[in-house]
Amino acid sequence: MNTSFQVPHGVIAPLLTPFNEDYSVATDLYVAHARRLLDTGCVALAPFGTTGEALSVGIDERLAAIRALVDGGIDPGRMIPGTGLSNVADTARLSRGCLEMGCAAIMTLPPFYYKGVSEDGLYSYFAQLIAAVGADARIFLYHIPPIAIVGIPPQLAARLHNDFPAQVVGIKDSSGDWENTRALLKIDGLIVYPGSELPLLDALELGSPGCISATANINCTAIGQVVELFDRGEKDAAYALHATVAQFRKVVQEYAPIPAQKRLLAESTGDARWARVRPPLTAMSEEKGRALNAALAAIRGS
Repeated sequence: MNTSFQVPHGVIAPLLTPFNEDYSVATDLYVAHARRLLDTGCVALAPFGTTGEALSVGIDERLAAIRALVDGGIDPGRMIPGTGLSNVADTARLSRGCLEMGCAAIMTLPPFYYKGVSEDGLYSYFAQLIAAVGADARIFLYHIPPIAIVGIPPQLAARLHNDFPAQVVGIKDSSGDWENTRALLKIDGLIVYPGSELPLLDALELGSPGCISATANINCTAIGQVVELFDRGEKDAAYALHATVAQFRKVVQEYAPIPAQKRLLAESTGDARWARVRPPLTAMSEEKGRALNAALAAIRGS
């Protein structure tokens, strides 16, 4: 268990997961990609979030892949793996396994199968999860209502953080709602990462340490530079670069982002395995990949 948690300040990549022809995790590509991201601008990694096709990957597969990263030289203290499943037992088992490998923290969804549940019901779930993981649990909540439907509203996040300050340390807000992010940033002591670089500068202005963004998989250097410029007080330059970074993100969002980014990595690395996704997702065609690459090249050259 990592006991000296340092808040990652900058851009965190929710790591894409590559698959072999038999759909097993391609750990050689996985480790190489993780190294590349940490070497080119990412301050930390979040394996097995939405972008990592987490809910298409089993518990034992996830643990084996995290172990491969650690054995491949990736510092577990720079990892915040996603562990959210729909019940306490499985989420606790996966979370405990990641923490015992030295991961800095874990990031977990609310229980997402039953809809229309009460705030008290969600609070009870997280209280039971903390008890099952142990007092040394270090949890980032994961709020992504566009996909999970069940969310973690600011009042619940505040309640959990206030009652379990050593365990519920932060939240990733992938709501796409800036007012929700703003409300979360008002919670004293809670670490808040927006789930996109689009509101990054607004979030930094209000004390966020950075963002956890899918497109960090293919654009982490530029996103990281926005944070660096802001930190140096070069705000005009930060806002100018952010305009390009935001345009890049918006173009990727016009496609199915996971297959799109994996197709781009297949082209940039020359390894066709990167284009593969697990069902029910479908791979992006080479033709669409070329069109996306051309659109992004135009942005980079602008």
